[in-house]
Amino acid sequence: MREKAIGVFDSGLGGLTVVNEIRNLLPNENIIYFGDTARVPYGNKSPKTIRAYSEENVRFLLSQGVKVIVVACNSATSTALDFLKNTFKEIPVLGVISPIVDELKREPVPGPVGVIGTRATINSNVYQTEISNALNVEVLGVPCPLFVPIAEEGLFDRSFTLSIVEEYLFALKEKNISTLVLGCTHYPILKRIIDFYFEGKVKLLDSAYYTARELKKVLIDNELRSFAKTNGSVSYFVSDNLEGFESVASRFISDSFENLNLVKN
Repeated sequence: MREKAIGVFDSGLGGLTVVNEIRNLLPNENIIYFGDTARVPYGNKSPKTIRAYSEENVRFLLSQGVKVIVVACNSATSTALDFLKNTFKEIPVLGVISPIVDELKREPVPGPVGVIGTRATINSNVYQTEISNALNVEVLGVPCPLFVPIAEEGLFDRSFTLSIVEEYLFALKEKNISTLVLGCTHYPILKRIIDFYFEGKVKLLDSAYYTARELKKVLIDNELRSFAKTNGSVSYFVSDNLEGFESVASRFISDSFENLNLVKN
């Protein structure tokens, strides 16, 4: 089991930010990544549909012989994580929300916390509830549905993107939030322009690093950490648009994408 791969899935390519951090923290581990590019985004789907898609994704990764599942999608984590844990009890399953909440507990938060994500993530109220329960602070959630296509199309440095950022985040700026949780794995691509909008005065947290850190703990606790002495490999699977994957994925992660495969759902 130790030498099996880590399974990671996302609705599209944002989860590659998590893969990048896993490679940095656990360089000797093999990773199998599945991006459900045929059905992206999940953020505008119903909870029932997201759970069904997520179950299919996990079953595919299990067919590849993985030892742990990382749900590198906030929409899937917020609506399907408990369902997946109950359905697949034979393997550790972790998401991207709890690692952020645990990080927020580590030191005092001086003011209100903002959370941005897809409609599914924000409407689930998982972030808002877990953060407010843990910290007893005001938590404000704002859906930002256009951020995913902006990230995937590489439009994060355009003037109109700043206008969209202002449209979505103006209310959070008016509330003088102290911390902003980037509740979608696509959003780190927009970190620079979001930081610019807040004039560097707001702490920005994304889940990629903290999820990789939590994964390391899960592997150690379950005696699943690889003993390999060489660098691991990453195999990429997508459900659509194999040709366009590499150009878009290169915005999220640096790799040659030599092991890239198409899977039909």
